[in-house]
Amino acid sequence: MAFLGSAVWRVFSAVRPPLSPLCRTSTRSYSSKPTKEKSVPYEKTLKQEDGASSGPTKPLPRSADAVVIGGGSLGCQTIYHLAKMGMTNVVLLERDRLTAGLLWQLRPSDVEVELLAHTRNVISKDLEEETGLHTGWIQNGGLFIASNKQRLDEYKRLMSLGKVYGIESHVLSPAETKDLYPLMNVDDLYGTLYVPKDGTMDPAGTCTTLTRAATARGATVIENCPVTGIQVRTDDIGVKRVKAVETQHGTIETPCVVNCAGVWATKLGEMAGVKVPLIAMHHAYVVTERIEGIQPVIYYQCAFYLIIYFFNISQVSDKFSFSLFDLDWDVFMQNIEGAVNRVPALEQTGIKSTVCGPESFTADHKPLMGEAPEVRGFFLGCGFNSAGKFCINLPLLYFLFFQRCS
Repeated sequence: MAFLGSAVWRVFSAVRPPLSPLCRTSTRSYSSKPTKEKSVPYEKTLKQEDGASSGPTKPLPRSADAVVIGGGSLGCQTIYHLAKMGMTNVVLLERDRLTAGLLWQLRPSDVEVELLAHTRNVISKDLEEETGLHTGWIQNGGLFIASNKQRLDEYKRLMSLGKVYGIESHVLSPAETKDLYPLMNVDDLYGTLYVPKDGTMDPAGTCTTLTRAATARGATVIENCPVTGIQVRTDDIGVKRVKAVETQHGTIETPCVVNCAGVWATKLGEMAGVKVPLIAMHHAYVVTERIEGIQPVIYYQCAFYLIIYFFNISQVSDKFSFSLFDLDWDVFMQNIEGAVNRVPALEQTGIKSTVCGPESFTADHKPLMGEAPEVRGFFLGCGFNSAGKFCINLPLLYFLFFQRCS
């Protein structure tokens, strides 16, 4: 993405003084009633202990060149890249605590593939070298399953696309897939696409590493600071522009806001008069007991992806944080049947725990990126359909139009 970085620098340099060398360095209807929440079993490892301060972790500055709202994966990536570009007067606001993982490198478009390749390098190598902190990256490989010829042809196209960006992948026959993954039923498969350098990452560890790297470069990260409003002004020619960000603890004047608020992105957009077409959905999986002989390979299929299901949530509470929803077993069993068919050993495997949380999705399954047409200086970085962690380089796109915010 060198060309993109150069373009950003040209725009940024045009509106800011030169920086010092140091700075360059299955379809079904569901109830819309609110779903019962439950506590995360491991919440003490993530959530602030009772009795800790409920106020912001740092004083709010009076102004900033840009304010990133949302301390999930994409928000942390955005603040990291802005700081790395030399923008030190930038602030990240998180309503509660920093949170956010999966990373598969082959996606339908060439832009996504290139970004994924870059992301893997940043997560698995660059961040650790820069900060000395482990991001929790585990390279365990990924397997894309083709149960029809059309899907296999698509995987062959993805393999060719991956070669352009240096991503190793292999189209395997059912027999070769069985050799790689003996527990898998391959009787109905046309083949698979194996990506050995796919992997998982610890979202909490990754976000912590990203923000530490950003603050080391001068950025400010403030937790426990919910945003309550976005001030918008109208300039002399009638164009609406971002003016400031309001919080319960003060106001920050800024020409640029980056909406990385996830499932709350729509509400944040409403504060500025911007329509953000997102829908919150349940995103669930289960943790099973140990299965002898199983390989740590992630595998993907239309109806079965890490035993996940989705359905609409009418709304997500503003107070929802480090909590989970109860699993709807009637819905989930539909996916378990497919999982057992693919890996028969699962039928005799117990379930240790369930995880069901909210995720934001768009109608076309593509993220919302760039400046909103309604308000200059209001940028979108949301709707990543549970894959915000793969777009570590996309935030640079926001500031191709940075001069509009000045």
